[in-house]
Amino acid sequence: MVEHRMVDTNGVRLHIAEEGEGPLVVLLHGFPESWHSWHHQFAPLAAAGFRVVAPDQRGYGSSDHPDDVDAYSILHLVGDVVGLIHALGEEKAYVVGHDWGAPVAWHTALLRPDMVRGVAGLSVPPPFRGAEPPLAAMDKRFGGRFYWNYFARPGVADAEFAADPRTTLRKFFHSASGDAAVGASGAVSQPLVDPERGWLADMPDPEVLPEWFTEEDLDALTESFSRGFTGALNWYRNLDRNWELTAPWQGAVVTPPALYIYGDRDLVPAFPGTPELIQKLPALMPNLWREPIELAGCGHWTQQERPAEVNAALVDFLTNCS
Repeated sequence: MVEHRMVDTNGVRLHIAEEGEGPLVVLLHGFPESWHSWHHQFAPLAAAGFRVVAPDQRGYGSSDHPDDVDAYSILHLVGDVVGLIHALGEEKAYVVGHDWGAPVAWHTALLRPDMVRGVAGLSVPPPFRGAEPPLAAMDKRFGGRFYWNYFARPGVADAEFAADPRTTLRKFFHSASGDAAVGASGAVSQPLVDPERGWLADMPDPEVLPEWFTEEDLDALTESFSRGFTGALNWYRNLDRNWELTAPWQGAVVTPPALYIYGDRDLVPAFPGTPELIQKLPALMPNLWREPIELAGCGHWTQQERPAEVNAALVDFLTNCS
């Protein structure tokens, strides 16, 4: 049974879900998600002999939502994970992240390798710091139409998404899934937005949800955004600041055992420069446990769209990489 409680860490209170006993595995969700995004993983990982903990990260769900935009930097987010591991009475953990949770997991392994037994990232590959700030780079490349830049505008996406959270989330999850992410050309499109019309304007609203995403899943997710989207969007508003803060780690690589899983219909691995990075990962990552795992027909919501395959890969990794 999954149990829920609040934990104090790094100056914030985080809601966590937990199950099982054994070595600690911390599961970190992405945007726009919650601890519930890992509900398919709890029982299999617990049955394999692990203590599984998934927090609502800061700015999400029942966890604290600091008002200050600066409180959502990558150093704060890694600090939350480090503090959580200690608050749970452990010195080390396996760290697994999806979407935004993946950069948090990767950076936890990068900044505190002494605390990470192994790290797995879903959708977003390991961080290799670019030559210029990411918001500035995408603004230049796409003329302000890349979704990061839209999300970074104070109050704009916040109001659009909060007007009807259930519809917002239904559209999000359908549009970025393997069911919808490939266009007529067969290529995964870039997530561009008309800043004046909004992100949701041209996003289809499905009459039927994908098989892997039920009405009950949508209920749980909608409830988790009852306090709005601002905390979650503040993560994007720190992208350039994160680039500045991580300058001391320019050229550094993740050294703990690592696993990367992604879908071939996911928008994120198709971002400019990312396909080339994925091809180079075996050479760039000294302890990449195996070749990156590409899931055919899978979109962005990796562990929800392909739970059996992801669970099998994670159990294999976690039981063999230590």
